[in-house]
Amino acid sequence: MGAAEQGIVNAAVADSAWYALYTRHQHEKTVARVLAGKGFEIFLPVYATAHRWKDRTKQLSLPLFPCYVFLRGDTRRRVDILGTPGVHSLVGSEGRPAPIEQSEMDAIRQMIESRMQVEPHPFLRCGDWIRVKSGPLAGIEGILVRKKNFFRLVVSVELLQKSVAVEVDVSTVERATRPAWAGATGAPSRVAPAFL
Repeated sequence: MGAAEQGIVNAAVADSAWYALYTRHQHEKTVARVLAGKGFEIFLPVYATAHRWKDRTKQLSLPLFPCYVFLRGDTRRRVDILGTPGVHSLVGSEGRPAPIEQSEMDAIRQMIESRMQVEPHPFLRCGDWIRVKSGPLAGIEGILVRKKNFFRLVVSVELLQKSVAVEVDVSTVERATRPAWAGATGAPSRVAPAFL
């Protein structure tokens, strides 16, 4: 394969990869709407939570990853992306946008579509690596943690160093082999993220 053909293949792979955009606080939904209008494929996972004020309680839909919006498409359209009101930068390293592992994006999408209670979780680097064997989360891999009397599956987006958790029945999980990209202790093998 020649250099020109390799460049076409690399561009096609880049166009199918997911990237993270770092946004202004509470601008995630606006950024997602505007970029979708510009023809980009956008993923903004949200979760439901109750917020209590002195006089009332209200159900809110908040971003699962505050200040981040996921984008799939041609990152060569940087002007269109970075010119969007509320966008600070593309997350990357060495001056280039860094793609997010497809398995991480698939796991988060499956968690959202399961209609189970999903919530943000502190980023973790250790714990038993598990795979869900059955149910709506079957096939998802992540870290098993215990919170009070409940077990949770924590899935991380290594590039962002952010995690989300969902409650699981421990009878539906099994120990799995930690993927190479997660490192021996769950720590990412990549360099820390940069904002481009």
